[in-house]
Amino acid sequence: MAGFIPHGHCYLWKPGLVWLHVVADGTIALAYFSIPITLLYFISKRRDVPFTWIFGLFSTFILLCGSGHLIDIWTLWHSNYWMAGLVKAMTAIVSAVTAIELIPLVPLALALPKPAELERANQELQATIYKLQKTQLQLIQSEKMSSLGELVAGIAHEINNPVNFIHGNLTHVDEYVHQLLKIVKLYQHSYPQSTAELAAAVKEIDLDFIQEDLPMILTSMQVGTERISQTVRSLRNFSRLDEAEMKWVDIHEGIESTLLLLQNRLRVKPGQPNIAIVKEFVEIPLVQCYPGQLNQVFMNLLTNAIDALEEDPKFIEVDTEVNTAPTIWIRTRQLEPEWVQVEVSNNGVRIPESVRQKVFNPFFTTKPIGKGTGLGLSISYQTIVEKHGGELECFSTAEQGTTFQIKIPTQQLGRCLLPDERALLATDLLATDLLATDLLDPSVIDDSAPDSASATTSLGAFSTQQFLI
Repeated sequence: MAGFIPHGHCYLWKPGLVWLHVVADGTIALAYFSIPITLLYFISKRRDVPFTWIFGLFSTFILLCGSGHLIDIWTLWHSNYWMAGLVKAMTAIVSAVTAIELIPLVPLALALPKPAELERANQELQATIYKLQKTQLQLIQSEKMSSLGELVAGIAHEINNPVNFIHGNLTHVDEYVHQLLKIVKLYQHSYPQSTAELAAAVKEIDLDFIQEDLPMILTSMQVGTERISQTVRSLRNFSRLDEAEMKWVDIHEGIESTLLLLQNRLRVKPGQPNIAIVKEFVEIPLVQCYPGQLNQVFMNLLTNAIDALEEDPKFIEVDTEVNTAPTIWIRTRQLEPEWVQVEVSNNGVRIPESVRQKVFNPFFTTKPIGKGTGLGLSISYQTIVEKHGGELECFSTAEQGTTFQIKIPTQQLGRCLLPDERALLATDLLATDLLATDLLDPSVIDDSAPDSASATTSLGAFSTQQFLI
């Protein structure tokens, strides 16, 4: 440009000085151009970030700064100082606008949550989610237990009446049969020489076998009706989840009732050996607790132990020689005057440490979809720890298998029923009344009750899975 000389003359065209400025300005320009690209990429990925337009102003300002350094390189050999001045003027305008716009943004930026506040809010949100999960868990349990109480009460009503009728009349039938057999023997003794027709009839029906077998049939029928009555009583003992008040109970009785309901799962199945139950009970005092809920804990722990043994490869593979049979140990002992301990152990496969740490988390399960809900152990933990002030721990080693250890105080000193517990338990009170009237009074016989076949079928279908949460 006429009247101006290139900027290089100021450096006397010394190569070292000229190239020093070229390299420095070029490096600065490249750095300036990379910053807007990074900012624009960040904005495109995080559209939720506030004040994105200020990033656009910053990008424009930095691009103009980089262009200024490129112009400085150009003016070393060319005297286009008007172009350089124009770029600087544009940079000045954009920088002034950016500075002015930043002023009202400072209070808004200061009002943004601090990392510590965000962390605290996140912790509060997690606590709220956990409480919601517990509430959902309680609602699910309440609904299931309400349905369970109604189902048990209905089955008990349908079974109790015909079984009481049969059991009550079996005594009379047994007496009549013995009297008739006595008369038959007297006839045989008084008239040893019978007619040919009578002798043929006696031989045809095998009278001697009938006289021997009929009393045994009646005895087996009495045993069967007593077994049904015992099973129904066990259902009643187990399903006392509706009792809204604590009771002094014998823990051994609750364990025995639970084991009786699990007999079907403990029997030998094709391809699997029989699961042995080893009870190591010692004398312990009565415990003040919610008996139905404690029975539910026993049911969950025993069912998990059975599942673990049934899924253990060393007990499933027929060709594998196993020195020890699948076994569940149930141990009770008194720790001190105010505490008792119950342990449920099995010699199945070891639980991995990563899984063991999560077994009491709500909705955590390692079972296939449809087989487990992940609520059983969580509810058990809540029942023991929160509702009874006790402890529930899990230990698992490759040598000794898995043990669930319950520690519970014998007396709940100064503990009142919480409002949410009252609401949770009150839903089952009606089922309890029905269960108590139909199940505990053997003298009640409803002649209008329908045939017991449907009730018996329902009881068969009413497997222990109904009790699992």
